[in-house]
Formats: sequence, structure tokens, C-alpha cells
Amino acid sequence: MEHLRVPKSNKNARGTVACDNTTMHLLQANDFVADAIRKSVAERNILLINITSSAGSGKTSLMQETAKRLSGKLKMAVLVGDLDTERDADRIRQTGIEALQIVTGGICHLEAQMIWQAMQSIDLDGLDLLFIENVGNLVCPASFDLGEDYRVTLLATTEGDDKPKKYPRMFLTSELMLLSKADLLPYLPFSVEAAIKDAQDVNPNLETLTISSTSGEGLDAWCAWVMDRVAAKKAMSTKTTVLA
Repeated sequence: MEHLRVPKSNKNARGTVACDNTTMHLLQANDFVADAIRKSVAERNILLINITSSAGSGKTSLMQETAKRLSGKLKMAVLVGDLDTERDADRIRQTGIEALQIVTGGICHLEAQMIWQAMQSIDLDGLDLLFIENVGNLVCPASFDLGEDYRVTLLATTEGDDKPKKYPRMFLTSELMLLSKADLLPYLPFSVEAAIKDAQDVNPNLETLTISSTSGEGLDAWCAWVMDRVAAKKAMSTKTTVLA
């Protein structure tokens, strides 16, 4: 009689540590590389922003529109994470900026070592701003520090306004929430006020903007937010240099 097959996900080798401990050690290793990334971009005066969201919330469209609006004002590049294909990076390259695809091969998030390796393959000289477009997922990416200065999470109107409390860690670890696809608000049962309230209940320091990459709503405010933080990081670097 053939033995019943046990799913690989349920198998544990003898003597393995508990899952919680494995996760702890994995994140410790990730944080070590994240600190190296943070130091590297600080030395180069590069602002690093990690863009997170569910799949289909508009990250790539936002990167395209941001590139168009900031062209000539600063030098930027994008690292794009996806399970497969280079489609998103190809779309971003069409705006005239450098974009490198990180193909995770099934991993549902980006890790610091992936970013560290990718940074060796792009031109960082003179770069003012580096975006990481994370894998579309509100769960796993929340736990992985990528050495970013800021984490920005998109919440699309098509997802429903209840996500901040259903996926609290992502909003807790973000500095800014962008309510995307605002042009669809007239057609959807989505409450901007409810989404913001829930998000700020989770994280009282969370900033919010309502945007649409289709209509252009809120994009000037978003670009101003980015430019202000690029300038602030450069000013901080100059002050540190003078004090030294």
C-alpha cells in the first residue's frame, strides 16, 4: 500500500529549531545587510525609498509618473522586485531612467541581500534618489528592513478601506500611506476617511496623501514630499561633514 504523501511545507527535519527561532535568525542576518545598505547610501547622499503595496495597487504607474515629473530635477533609479518577468522594469525604462529588475523566482518579498547585490549592478554615481518597488504583498515585505530611509505603502481604492487594520504591520512600519487610484472613488464603496482613521489608529505618525497616476491628482504633493526629503538628507550630510 502506497504511503500517504506529506506536503513538503509540513515536513521538518529532526533537530531543526522552531519556526520562530528560524525567523528570528533570518531577520537578524537581513538587518545586518540592511545596515550596510543604509551606510552605503548615506555615504553617497542617496535617498532610499521602499515602495510597498498589494499586487496591482499602482506602484509601477506611480514610478513612471514620478520619473516624468522629477526628470531634470534630480537623478533617480528604480530597483523592481517581481516573482518573474521584466515587464515592470521595461515600463519604467521607457521614461528614460535606469531600472533593474530583481526576479525573486517565487519569493514573496525582497530581502536586503537582494538589494545589496542589485546595487552592485547599477550606476550609483551622482544618484539622488533610489526607489525600491517591492513585490506586491502586504504581509511578508513588512518584516524585512531593506536599509531604506522611508517606507511608503500604497492602498488602492479597489482593495477596500479595511486593509490597514487587517494588515497592520505594513502600515505600522511605514512613514507615508498613498491612497492610490483616487479617480475611481466615485465608482467604489471606499471611504478615504475610514482608511486614514484605521491607518492612523495603527500608526499615529503615518502621513497620508490621496493620489491618482491616471488623473494626476496628488502627484505634485507626492513629488514635493520626495523632493523635500532628498533635500533634507543632503542638508544633513553637509551639516555632518562641516561638524566633522
